[in-house]
Amino acid sequence: MNPNTPLLIYNSLSGEKEVFKPIIAGKVGMYVCGPTLYSEPHMGNMRTFINFDLIYRYLLYLGYQVKYVRNITDAGHITNSAGEAVDSIGKAARVEQVQSLEIVYKYNVKFQDLQRIYNLLPPSIEPTATGHIQEQIEVIEKIIENGFAYVVNGSVYFDVRAYGEKFEYGILSGRKVDELAEETRELNAQDEKRFFADFALWKKANPDDMQIWRSPWGDGNPGWHIECTAMSTKYLGDQFDIHGGGLDLKFPHHEDEIAQSCGSAGVSPANYWMHANMLNVNGQKMSKSLGNYFLPKEIVDGTTEVFDKPYSPQVIRFCMMQAHYRSTLDFTPDSLNAAEKGFTRLSEAYGKLGSLETADTSSQNVQALVDSLYKAMNDDFNAPMLVAGLFEAVKYINTVSEGKATITSGDLELLTKEFTGFVFDVLGLTIEKSSAGSDGALTAAMDLVLDMRKSARENKDWSTSDKIRDRLAEAGIVVKDGKDGVTWTVK
Repeated sequence: MNPNTPLLIYNSLSGEKEVFKPIIAGKVGMYVCGPTLYSEPHMGNMRTFINFDLIYRYLLYLGYQVKYVRNITDAGHITNSAGEAVDSIGKAARVEQVQSLEIVYKYNVKFQDLQRIYNLLPPSIEPTATGHIQEQIEVIEKIIENGFAYVVNGSVYFDVRAYGEKFEYGILSGRKVDELAEETRELNAQDEKRFFADFALWKKANPDDMQIWRSPWGDGNPGWHIECTAMSTKYLGDQFDIHGGGLDLKFPHHEDEIAQSCGSAGVSPANYWMHANMLNVNGQKMSKSLGNYFLPKEIVDGTTEVFDKPYSPQVIRFCMMQAHYRSTLDFTPDSLNAAEKGFTRLSEAYGKLGSLETADTSSQNVQALVDSLYKAMNDDFNAPMLVAGLFEAVKYINTVSEGKATITSGDLELLTKEFTGFVFDVLGLTIEKSSAGSDGALTAAMDLVLDMRKSARENKDWSTSDKIRDRLAEAGIVVKDGKDGVTWTVK
């Protein structure tokens, strides 16, 4: 850890950046809300998972021992913010005429594949809602025992008014109960609830429910929020360091998690609440109705109509690092193409590191350059600032390679260690060395192919020259013509 710049985290609970102080020195407990397995995650969901992968990676890079818990929602009967019963998994199962478990398994396989494609580190623990029904029941029993919930006709509701006499409901979102009253409408099951803002902890089963569990209150299904309270506290304790998720979960999901934890254990679960912002496409929020909706696999395969060509997962991931996790990110052809060019520059610079000549002095302060990388990430995981610092390093690497700057062997060792560490371990990119640092059969083959292309260009056989370049591009090899000659990079 860089001692001169403490890690600052923007805490949604306080609305300010705060110095990060883990509950146990050297260790971090982090819980992030995972996918609901009724469909494949869309690109906006993947942005959230990639952002928290970045955060996880940097905490590991600083030397923390991190227990990262990210849940899998495979219990389909949920009660949404309007108090309406929504069995998303059951609905999907009926459409495909299969059992709920088949839907869950199908989309879990897809989600695990996306983690591999986008190079996400697996969490320490990935618990499922259906595997923790008993824990959810036990938390609900504690809330009832403490006087913050009541049973009606086989369902259990959280008592917001009783809770408000001891704790503040709305402490995370800033939304007040009287303001919520103005937003409400006639709700499903409203006649069962004592107060409009009360929310379901357990819902009595409907005859057509495809997933049903036994409980002290009768057969039924868990509410929307209770699984996260049960699983986060089971694996991280009643209080842990970081709770994260998409901005859309701030209210009511995370607000109600706080209420459930205070109602059952008497304490708020997390010290730092982090929320990742949304993804826009061509200036508009991603939406099926707007026609700008696509899946993470489609943009890689080139099967989406939103963009006219495929992009590699690493380019997409790198593009996401161009915006801070708390800012909106706009996916456009220009932003993706710029990320593609930037990714190639990083690749080329990485390829040159192993062949740089050293000198007695360094013409640039390498330690200050390295410090800037830590300073960027210690400022609430500021990936755009980190990328800017890395490109300062790229510029320096290129000038040394051209003989216009110098670097000592010690500084080269430091720069190589931190440049590769931040690119690979923190940003989570996978980069192959360019021809500047490659050897073996591929280099020999590329030398032959580029000689053929050079001959074609000298003979003004532009058709053959372009064909060679295009076929190489299809194979993932980018050829770049520069004033110093031709270079190539493997994506």
